[in-house]
Amino acid sequence: MQPPAEPARGARAELRRQLREQRRLKTIALLLASLLVLGALPTYFGVRAATRDPVFNSLDALAVPAWAATDTVDGVSGSRWCFIECRFRERTVESDRKWEETAQVYEAALTREGWRPWKVALCPEQPVNGHYTCWRRDELTLDMWVRQPACPDPALTAPGAAPSPAATGPEGVNCEGALVSIKVRNAIADERIGPQPTTDPSLTGVDPDPLFTDDPLGGLTPTPTPS
Repeated sequence: MQPPAEPARGARAELRRQLREQRRLKTIALLLASLLVLGALPTYFGVRAATRDPVFNSLDALAVPAWAATDTVDGVSGSRWCFIECRFRERTVESDRKWEETAQVYEAALTREGWRPWKVALCPEQPVNGHYTCWRRDELTLDMWVRQPACPDPALTAPGAAPSPAATGPEGVNCEGALVSIKVRNAIADERIGPQPTTDPSLTGVDPDPLFTDDPLGGLTPTPTPS
């Protein structure tokens, strides 16, 4: 007697159906994983760009060589929307090459990004070593100071110890490189914007010598007048 063929044919059909269902589920899982990855990355970078200060984003975009930005430290204070106090941004960067070459590449990068040199008084407020320049772009002002790192004088080293050509400072600073300090402020908060106070004797007369007293209020206390 021949065994019935109908049950075997039905089992094979059921097996094929299960295999097709498994392949369909795997395809849907891979599709969902791809959409999750493709959507998560733009979301992450979008949130990061929206929450991070755009000034730092523009400084990141400066096209300087890798040797001119070996270590970057950012600092920020104040309100981004100038609530009570406008925001003050500061960036310190280390460079592997001398300050003269470092200053050239940073000035060229700032010019390409739309910054323009700003010739203004108090830039800097007092004489400094190295190269100090001021810049303006839209509603921002930028101060950049490029100089040699502060390293110990080789003449003060221990007797008999020959200083290395690539000596480093007490905190591992490359004495053969350079330090770059960048300070960015809102123009409305920069005291160098607008007219500066004058001390022209023809307008103010001779400035009197200051009087030093123990009064904590100083000049805020009104002087009594005779009745």
